[in-house]
Amino acid sequence: MISVVILGAGNVAHHLYKAFSSSENVTVKQWYNRHIDAISSYKHDLNITDDISQLVEADVYIIAVSDDAIAKLSEKLPFENRFVVHTSGSVSAYDIDKKNRRGVFYPLQTFSKAADIDFSKVPVCLETLTRKDYMPLKTLATAITPITKRVNSDQRAALHLAAVFVNNFTNQLYRVAHEITESKGAEFDLLKPLILETATKVQEHSPFVSQTGPAKRNDKKTIKKHLKLLENEHHKELYKLLTASIQKTHGR
Repeated sequence: MISVVILGAGNVAHHLYKAFSSSENVTVKQWYNRHIDAISSYKHDLNITDDISQLVEADVYIIAVSDDAIAKLSEKLPFENRFVVHTSGSVSAYDIDKKNRRGVFYPLQTFSKAADIDFSKVPVCLETLTRKDYMPLKTLATAITPITKRVNSDQRAALHLAAVFVNNFTNQLYRVAHEITESKGAEFDLLKPLILETATKVQEHSPFVSQTGPAKRNDKKTIKKHLKLLENEHHKELYKLLTASIQKTHGR
């Protein structure tokens, strides 16, 4: 049994608590947040606190706060030589105050409080500064998911950057598509099977092989027609940029 203390109350913290509390191999000993109201609904389930000086002893302390707050929170921790990790994809393990042992527990997924997550399908990327700390962190990760990967800082940064493209940027393109359909009274829902098929296809084939459409075919007539249909200049610039990127990739 491995024990943890969760620090923070954002989306990742809430989903980690749910995953850990559902595991037979993890004990969440305490949950800290500077604003107790954010976690008050859990007061009957575990020890919660907004007093950082009252943190209890645990095997792993998980800082699940915004990237900018990680270093400052780690400085305030009232102990030394304990194992402290953060959950960020882009922040260095060295940003954690050196008075403690340091590492990274990075769940590679998008998290919203309102959306349930099946953690058994979430990859967790692990990074530690010493060999002896790796196995405890892997033990914690495998308690909630079979998909774990040891990564270095450069690999984690690349994964986080790539995640922005496949998730954040893609979601913004969904929003643009929604605006385009709304502008003509068409139903965005009719695109959902296509969205699912695109996501399914990339599970088996590389994005390079899976690419289709007028840009790859260099179908200048269709591209010109699309640009003429686009009334929003921002949408038009996005279309041009992505078309040029696809054409460059496929030698058009």
